Amino acid sequence: MQLFYNPDITATTESFSFDKEESKHIVKVLRKKDTDILFVTNGLGFLFKTEITLAIETKCTVKILEATVADLPKYHVHLAVAPTKMNDRYEWFLEKATEIGITEITPLLCDHSERKQIKTDRFDKILLSAMKQSNQYFLPKLNEPMAFKEFIKLKRDGLSLIAHCEETNKKSLKDTLKPNQSVTILIGPEGDFSSKEIQTALENQYIPVTLGNTRLRTETAAIVACHSVAFINEI
Repeated sequence: MQLFYNPDITATTESFSFDKEESKHIVKVLRKKDTDILFVTNGLGFLFKTEITLAIETKCTVKILEATVADLPKYHVHLAVAPTKMNDRYEWFLEKATEIGITEITPLLCDHSERKQIKTDRFDKILLSAMKQSNQYFLPKLNEPMAFKEFIKLKRDGLSLIAHCEETNKKSLKDTLKPNQSVTILIGPEGDFSSKEIQTALENQYIPVTLGNTRLRTETAAIVACHSVAFINEI
């Protein structure tokens, strides 16, 4: 099934038009025509079966034939991940985490972060593309970049974890996670969290965890954490 996206439609919408860029793609590239069926999501769990009523490149219009709602996810996973030095690695993480199933993402600016300036416009496009490609109906929430010292103060629900590489007492991530829970996991930059950041996290009731016996890149650690949560919830 090829999936399209429109954030503005709701359960009460009867018809709508795609923007100029998407309309051109549907009509000119995909060669869709009047009466063809399109499946559309609003990224909030809805799947709409629609029929094209006007197939022109500047304004492809459809009417909604049927609307269904996906079950809410059994868990909420929020990964706060430091930006990587090479931007394409972070983009790879965003794509794969969306395919696996992630709820919320915050780029985390840390003491050892080499990249401090983040443009989220492209990140939004990657999340949207990955959602459509993997036929999912919930678009992950991408927050604006936030400094570690500010993020750590935020109110949070469920389990709060920090994955770091210091040789201290840490729990195994797989032994810490449980199904059907909210979890926030902090993943540091290439140089890891600073000792001060780790101590601050512990003072704010974050549990230190290990992701295994090898040292992982930031984006790999984030994927391991994301998949671990998804796997626990499949049991």
